[in-house]
Amino acid sequence: MVYNLGFTHGEYNGSSLCLLGPISPTSTVNEMAVVGGTGVFRFASGYAVAKRIVLDFKALLVVRELNVYVSHY
Repeated sequence: MVYNLGFTHGEYNGSSLCLLGPISPTSTVNEMAVVGGTGVFRFASGYAVAKRIVLDFKALLVVRELNVYVSHY
């Protein structure tokens, strides 16, 4: 799965982070790599931990909490 996280307010406005890694809807915790970014996060690297909060197959809904650990220059 690829996540592109765009920031629209505050100190990181206009910057983005790109996360890449496997996500299983049935796993409670997944880890993904931070593979880059734009703006303030140019040359970013690190990792993110995605914790499943809600799983509802009837509603086709999965809610995840992301904790992102990133280094940037």
